Amino acid sequence: QVQLVESGGGSVQPGGSLRLSCAASGGIFSMNTMSWYRQAPGKERELVASITSDAGTTYADSAKGRFTISRENAKKIVYLQMNSLKPEDTAVYYCKAVVEFSRVAYWGQGTQVTVSS
Repeated sequence: QVQLVESGGGSVQPGGSLRLSCAASGGIFSMNTMSWYRQAPGKERELVASITSDAGTTYADSAKGRFTISRENAKKIVYLQMNSLKPEDTAVYYCKAVVEFSRVAYWGQGTQVTVSS
């Protein structure tokens, strides 16, 4: 069983930055693919960025060049550095862990990001 706790959300003006953190407990963190998803009101949850156990990364087109996903296996934390934030980045951001050998997935409870002037 893997538990995920996100933090770092908040309100920021357009052009600002935030760093989200997702702390994991349980399981073997280094063997998980870790991802950030987001869900805006009235929209489906969408992938923002992923990082595999060997540090391969994938980004949504909307995140490329502005967001960076990284992980610290020793601390069992995955980060999402978000720069040049736009109002359309406003959403609840969720952390997801997928155990690579079993494909079992776990979700965090989400953290709100609001970008507004």
